[in-house]
Amino acid sequence: MKRFNAFIIIFLVIIGIIFFTANVLVYNLDIEASGQYRVEANRIAIEISEKGYEKIELSNYQHIVAIRVLNNDNSNSFYESEYEYIIKEINGELYRLDYITNYDISKNIIVLNISIAAISLLTAAVLFYVRQRIIKPFNMLSNVPYELSRGNLTIPVKEQKGKYFGKFIWGIDLLREHLENQKEKELSLQKDKKTLLLSISHDIKTPLGVIELYAKAIEKNLYKDKKKQMEIAASISEKCVEIKKYISDITKASSEDFLNFNVKSEEVYLSQIIDSIKAFYDDKLKLLEIDFSVACYSNCIIFADVDRSVEVLQNIIENAVKYGDGKKIEISFEQEDGCILVSVINGGCTLSVNELPHIFDSFWRGSNTGSNSGNGLGLYICRKLMHAMDGDIFAECKNGIMCITAVFRMV
Repeated sequence: MKRFNAFIIIFLVIIGIIFFTANVLVYNLDIEASGQYRVEANRIAIEISEKGYEKIELSNYQHIVAIRVLNNDNSNSFYESEYEYIIKEINGELYRLDYITNYDISKNIIVLNISIAAISLLTAAVLFYVRQRIIKPFNMLSNVPYELSRGNLTIPVKEQKGKYFGKFIWGIDLLREHLENQKEKELSLQKDKKTLLLSISHDIKTPLGVIELYAKAIEKNLYKDKKKQMEIAASISEKCVEIKKYISDITKASSEDFLNFNVKSEEVYLSQIIDSIKAFYDDKLKLLEIDFSVACYSNCIIFADVDRSVEVLQNIIENAVKYGDGKKIEISFEQEDGCILVSVINGGCTLSVNELPHIFDSFWRGSNTGSNSGNGLGLYICRKLMHAMDGDIFAECKNGIMCITAVFRMV
């Protein structure tokens, strides 16, 4: 905001300089223009000397309006005229040339100043409008992302009268609400997990305590009866089964879905998805110098969520960029059993046959990840989304060629 205010001040200073310079230039030009009568007077003097006084046509001149020659008849009135005049000696005689300038310097300067003032006021009004309606509201909004990054999710997003930032404000407010909801869900999930862990930990203490007592009794050889020893062994085994059950509960709780997949499937054209992918990756992969091609396909109607389908294909292509050989990525199509199969193909696959079945598991990362960052959730999310859209996804790797295929149900 301070820089913009400084810009306005500099603009006003420049306008002042333009005012001054323009006035000086116009004044000098008008002075120069007002001397045109002298040029005409010199031309008339030449014509008189060559042709004579009687052959002069004053209609050919703009400023000279009359010519008088000095003689005995007008010697008293020769120097009296209602016009301004100059006197020239031509061929030994004196001639009076009356002239008019037809120039009003003040009028020209006034017109110039009014024009510059009007343009300056209009520009200043535009700058003030931009300051009040765009720069100032945006300056007020610029603090919102910073507060959100600090975790202040209750910061209000004020609606502006102007519509320039309507969609931006709406998006920021949605983001704030989404982050707030996610924070509440995360806190609730952490609370549930802690409660579950505390509950299971408490439940595990009982069978562990029993096993510990039996272990001490056996250590001290308190049970010499063979039958009693068998009963203790059976009890220990029973408690072990109980502990395994608790461990299974912990494993099940930790493996349950922790992501919320909202899918709204409907009848859409396949081109709606593929066109979005092409628009996004044509330039991006060109910059990365990766050959990107999309095979011809039949624009059939499928049952899917467009945004989620684009997300699936983007995840697959991003994996191809990250873990492929960086030479070529191809999208191919095939129809089979009432479904359209969309395959993303790339070279450079180094996964073993044993690793391939696990690529859609959560938090699983293959041996080909190397130093590439990631959390092992991309393909897991793809599978969940495809299943939610009544579709499927599978992968094949042969001779270093990776092919991940998304299956969409045709209508």
